[in-house]
Amino acid sequence: MIVRAPASSANLGPGFDCFGIAWQLYNYIEFSPADELIIIGCDEKYANHDNLAYRSFALALRRRKIEAKGVKIDFKETDIPVSRGLGSSSALIVAGALAADGMYSLGLSKEELLEVTTEIEGHPDNVAPALLGGLTASTMVGADPVTVHFPLSEKLHFAALVPPFELSTALARSVLPDEITRGDAVFNVSRAALVLNALGSGDAALLGVGMEDRVHQPYRFPLIEGHELAKSIVKKCGGKAVCISGAGSTLLAVSDEAGFDEKLQNEISPLAGWRVISLRPDFEGAKIL
Repeated sequence: MIVRAPASSANLGPGFDCFGIAWQLYNYIEFSPADELIIIGCDEKYANHDNLAYRSFALALRRRKIEAKGVKIDFKETDIPVSRGLGSSSALIVAGALAADGMYSLGLSKEELLEVTTEIEGHPDNVAPALLGGLTASTMVGADPVTVHFPLSEKLHFAALVPPFELSTALARSVLPDEITRGDAVFNVSRAALVLNALGSGDAALLGVGMEDRVHQPYRFPLIEGHELAKSIVKKCGGKAVCISGAGSTLLAVSDEAGFDEKLQNEISPLAGWRVISLRPDFEGAKIL
């Protein structure tokens, strides 16, 4: 069977480790019965038992006390950029769990699938939208992930500005402070409320205010060479808000003007090696085709 798993952007400014949106940008991965683990179509260093798709596949089986004997995993089409903050890891994790559920008729609920994928990923901000689609806000209650959906306006236009370099999540987390002030905490809580309202109503000007953040972006933007020029290009093209997608290095730009992504395509050339990917929200989540 072939699983289609979407890209996703987590954080969305102040929604650190909480908010996420799924995109119509997909990885297509085929899973077939086999006597041993066979992985093709990806870098050789990932073709082993540590592969995230396989780990999730095996963990989903263990939820029903089944040990994985073997599977062939074929990365047919991988359009999600790797290590760029667009949820490439979460897409693999979600695909593996969904494939195991389908191949073995495990009957796992969405809640159980979210638990499996969160256990592999460590937190649900990316796996929730990848699995369920749309705009999500997630938290952990003890060891259990809890996710809710929020409306997402059709008035907004999204684009990813993808630089020619990776930014590992480990590095992006290493620069974050261990503590923040009360003022910064209040700042982020208030901005997070504005973000959810603006994304639902399509108020791009409000979104520009809401995307401000004091918890992670001030420390991560310096890791992204060219980010200041990128933000100025976004503004020139009618963009109303910019944030780091996930942990980076991709920037997510938002506008309420039609043709926004085309304008970015025409103006991105001063940023050598950067590219623009037009993004449309995915409201289905991962699915077996």
